[in-house]
Order: sequence, then C-alpha cells, then structure tokens
Amino acid sequence: MKVELYLGLGSNIGDRAKNISDAISCLDIKLGRPFKAMSSVIETEPWGFEAECRFLNAVVLYELELRDGYNAQAEGLMILETCKEIESMLGRAGKPEYDGKGERIYSSRPIDIDILFLGGSRIDCPELTVPHKLMAQREFVMVPLREIASEEIRNEFGDIF
Repeated sequence: MKVELYLGLGSNIGDRAKNISDAISCLDIKLGRPFKAMSSVIETEPWGFEAECRFLNAVVLYELELRDGYNAQAEGLMILETCKEIESMLGRAGKPEYDGKGERIYSSRPIDIDILFLGGSRIDCPELTVPHKLMAQREFVMVPLREIASEEIRNEFGDIF
C-alpha cells in the first residue's frame, strides 16, 4: 500500500531555482525514491513579512510505501526531521522565532520545506500539524498544489481546496 506525501518548497535567498532543485535531489535520496510529480515553479511575494527578494515556490509529490506498523504521526515526524536536515544542509539556519503574542515571525530563507499532506492522515502534535494549518490561506502553496493534487486528496480534504 502507498501513501501520498505532498511537500511545499520555497526559496528567496541565493540561487532560488537551484535551492529548490537541490532540495528535491536531497529528498529523492533521503526518501529513497524519485518524486512522482512536481508542480510548476511560481514566483511570489513574501507572505507574512517584507523582503527585497521574491520567492520561488513549488509543490512536489512523493509516493511512499507503507511499512508494517505504519503510524502516520511517527512517519510524519521522521519526514519532518528529514526536511529540517535538508534545510540545514542547504544553508537555512536558526529555529523559528515568535513574537510576544506567540505569532510566528517569518524571514527570508534559502529553502523552506513544509509537509502539506501525508495521505489522508490528520496529525496534530506540538511539532507537526498535517494538513499544514496555513496552506489554505497561502496562494503560493495552493496554486502549485492544485496542479498536482490527486482526486483522493481533493476528496479527503475538499474543505482546503
């Protein structure tokens, strides 16, 4: 049995296209398979902050084999760790920052990799929320996602689309 993993990628520092390409190459290696589909790469304004450089954004789909004893939260946390390792390898530094109200402070970055969907699973733990909780508000995620989203994902999460 297989599960669809959708990842959102964004970059606004350095060679943005190369950063996204390098991230996908690393994901292919770490996930042990090539991606199944990739959206168009779009250029967008920064979301939630001001910056001199615009972002390049894309969504990539991987089809993962379910292992015996599959647990969506445990799998999601392993994937999150992989994404963070790749971000770090590609030059992203530091941890997320928050203001006095507990709101996330966004900033420029060489690469950002977000887990959008992990099959039909819903994960809500301190480290990870899937589906990604802000994706429906972000056209830079939704436009490329709509290009490659399967009918199964659209049906399962119709409220997001």
